[in-house]
Amino acid sequence: MKEWITGRNAVYEILSLRSREFFRFYVSRNAEKKGRLAEILDLAAKRKIPANFIDRGQLDRIDENHQGLALEVSGFHYSDWQDIETRSEASGRPLFVLFLDLIQNPQNFGTLIRTAAAAGMHGVVIPTARSAGVTPAVVHASVGATEHIPIVQMNLSQGMKLLHDAGGWIVGLEGGAEATDIDPKRLGGKLGIVVGSEGEGLRRLTRQDCDELVRLPMIGEIESLNAAVAGSIVIYLSVLNHDRSNKRE
Repeated sequence: MKEWITGRNAVYEILSLRSREFFRFYVSRNAEKKGRLAEILDLAAKRKIPANFIDRGQLDRIDENHQGLALEVSGFHYSDWQDIETRSEASGRPLFVLFLDLIQNPQNFGTLIRTAAAAGMHGVVIPTARSAGVTPAVVHASVGATEHIPIVQMNLSQGMKLLHDAGGWIVGLEGGAEATDIDPKRLGGKLGIVVGSEGEGLRRLTRQDCDELVRLPMIGEIESLNAAVAGSIVIYLSVLNHDRSNKRE
């Protein structure tokens, strides 16, 4: 399967990492060949990928948010759970995994992947059905971070069980009455963070698989944050407020 990747940073990451096979490379003939675009053209030349300069209208038909270029590549390759464990072992830090329960908005999905990669998480687990897959829109929204972290597509309950079997603790982000205000001191050791869908939150069975349900206290007049913002905050609370090498208190 082939797909088009657009957006200068996403294209740059894929070219830099050689994470996909390359096919065609289109560039707007009117684009200024400087900055990141100049770097991309240089990388493409090194990879022996010829740039085809075309009218902007032709790029618009691929993606209206193309930023002056489009790279045709092979489809995204999902990882498996072993890749997450291997990444954890190589880092010398305890397992740190993000579980996404039916996230469907590509922008939220991409933002959470980028946060997970930036925070040094070892992998992202998504369900096999009813959630957004790693589409070109998700790659674009993540600014290429999809190529930097293992993303596993599997039954979410099975993935959470694998973390439990490894001695991990799982925290679910939930806005309901069952949840308690988050305590960053409890976010150490082998940890899984679960973020629910934009509308429904966590599914009942997913909630049951969590060891603890937490919420972010809303001090102001806003009742809630969207999934990407709330999930990103919880991820960084675990990084900044607790030594990731310690056991959970």
